[in-house]
Amino acid sequence: MLGGQVLAEWQAGLDDLFALVASRFYRVEPRRLAFAYIRGLLAPLERRNGWTIAEHAGRRSPNAVQEMLYSPCWKPDLVRDDVRDYLVKHLGSADGVLIADDTGFVKKGVRSAGVQRQYSGTAGKVENCQIGTFLAYATPKGRALIDRELYLPKS
Repeated sequence: MLGGQVLAEWQAGLDDLFALVASRFYRVEPRRLAFAYIRGLLAPLERRNGWTIAEHAGRRSPNAVQEMLYSPCWKPDLVRDDVRDYLVKHLGSADGVLIADDTGFVKKGVRSAGVQRQYSGTAGKVENCQIGTFLAYATPKGRALIDRELYLPKS
């Protein structure tokens, strides 16, 4: 368990990061909900899923959180850019490296974007799946994901 000093430092850093990205939300309600969602992801919950995170944020169901994540009430690419710049500032090092990796998300249906039968290293075979590509930045000071993209097949 983290000590009080470490938790206070984390909270201060999180507040700084929230202040940095606040202008990327069109209204205060989705901004507050997004920040509550992030706090839920970081909370010591036994399980982290839509329901438990929504309950941690004081909601009765995950509907509002899911709507906020998928609606045009914020600018996710600009938030990503702000967070990336923040991480480079705080983790930056001459010894830093970029790590690119893809992962497959096996799917049963075909309704999600980018789903088709394709090779997934995660599954180790051709599967009905989505492929996501991720970019991480690692230094002696720490590591973090700084970008993501969903692979969209031509077919």
